[in-house]
Amino acid sequence: MANRSYLYSTDSMPNEAEMPRRIRCVSEHNWDVPLAHKLLAGRGTVVVPSMIWNPPVGIAARYDGGAELLLGLLRVVGEGLEGDARFAECVARTTAHLEKQRAEYVVLETGEVVSMTDDDPVEGVRHLVDSDIPGAVARAEEAIAGRDDAWLASLRADWQRHFASFYADALYFSFPG
Repeated sequence: MANRSYLYSTDSMPNEAEMPRRIRCVSEHNWDVPLAHKLLAGRGTVVVPSMIWNPPVGIAARYDGGAELLLGLLRVVGEGLEGDARFAECVARTTAHLEKQRAEYVVLETGEVVSMTDDDPVEGVRHLVDSDIPGAVARAEEAIAGRDDAWLASLRADWQRHFASFYADALYFSFPG
């Protein structure tokens, strides 16, 4: 099994009492929590109970704010990749899927990835919420504002790693709908 991060959209946050009623699949990414997932989970970020695993290793955030941030970054990254048809296709697919799966919240499940790299998965998720995600959000905001051209150049050089996740209606872990 590949260790993946999973992204879902829901109309309520998971809590100790119950899981959200409707869980929509958004994206999965092998072996990492990519920049796109961090940005999508970057507005109003909190640790929540996982919908998949027992430890509290879920991350929830406001869907609209994260989607707006990711699409804004894709726009400025694309300003340096005008001739790249594969990037344009990736952006179009991502944009359409995000619109289709829109909900109140995004839930990022990182249990497989943090279990692979951290002795304590709960601490690994806390680090994502306290450091990695806010750092990615701040960097994206600077780039969108035109104040981080070097980072934009590095994203353009390796855009697949950051943005080309598997966006689909069914992921490895899917929920009855």
